[in-house]
Amino acid sequence: MINEGHMDDMLTVSEVARLLHVHPNTLRRWSNSGRIKAYRINLRGDRRYRLRDIEGFLAQLNSHRDSASGVC
Repeated sequence: MINEGHMDDMLTVSEVARLLHVHPNTLRRWSNSGRIKAYRINLRGDRRYRLRDIEGFLAQLNSHRDSASGVC
């Protein structure tokens, strides 16, 4: 679990799902498989995502798209 003081750069499941244009269950499945790092924040096990991890995930997706389309 993480310290509550570091919550300012953390996003909820619904916030990240909206950013990525996916269903929240898709995001949960991705974090279960390790595709996106999730942090559990309380006894209930709610997930939070670091903004910089999501930015890295998006950059990686864009890199794969660019290389697949032949863009340099």
